[in-house]
Amino acid sequence: MDELIKELNQFRDDRNWRQFHNAKDLAISVSLEASELLENFQWRSSEEAITDDIENIKDEIADVMIYCLMLADDLDLNVNEIIRSKIKKNAKKYTIKNSKGNHIKRSVE
Repeated sequence: MDELIKELNQFRDDRNWRQFHNAKDLAISVSLEASELLENFQWRSSEEAITDDIENIKDEIADVMIYCLMLADDLDLNVNEIIRSKIKKNAKKYTIKNSKGNHIKRSVE
């Protein structure tokens, strides 16, 4: 993951874009790119969207992840640690007993 983040930062720095990449604007960009990902699925079934637009779907997923990684790096967050921490929180909140095979989220709070 560190190598990938270094590549992203090098790409950004080669273009002198760091000045535009503050936390607020990176967070906004995550949301915008996620919306572009959703557009691939609008008014179609998952199967249709995947069949018709898998290349664009891959690009949009990459865009979302790039902005998330850049934001995490700028905030000096370790992506592996914050994801593992969230998994632990979700495991406590959504126990197997209450959640297994059920699409309705039933938290234990």
